[in-house]
Amino acid sequence: MITKINDDLKSAMKEKDAFKLSVLRMLKSALQLEQIAKKHELDDNEVSSVIKKQVKLRKDSLEEYKKYQKDDMAKDLEKEIDILSSYLPEEMKPEEIEELVSNIVLEVNATSIKEMGIVMKKVNEALVGKNADMSLVSKIVKEKLSNL
Repeated sequence: MITKINDDLKSAMKEKDAFKLSVLRMLKSALQLEQIAKKHELDDNEVSSVIKKQVKLRKDSLEEYKKYQKDDMAKDLEKEIDILSSYLPEEMKPEEIEELVSNIVLEVNATSIKEMGIVMKKVNEALVGKNADMSLVSKIVKEKLSNL
């Protein structure tokens, strides 16, 4: 995954795509910081995790920009999110998440909302290497456990 990012960085330089170049440089810098913190080469799951964090930061900022009608900045953030998301696996559909959560609730034999931590831990383990909106996952888990 890092090789693909580096290749795309080089091609953005050659194409003189300043916007994509700046986004990829920010990503590369975030990856290097994570690598320094972990003190080892990052594997694809760790790279995906860093990219997800970057996308989440931008999505949070996007909501703020829209709230204050900063449309030009919002459009730039949307482009950044698109560029970063291209390196992530396809996001899971809500139906797939619901099915996964239902299976895990049955597996751990959860009976109330008090067991949300246990269920979320198992869901997180099952989602390694996959791309899912964690706020949606949390919402689905709450709904499932509330309806027991």
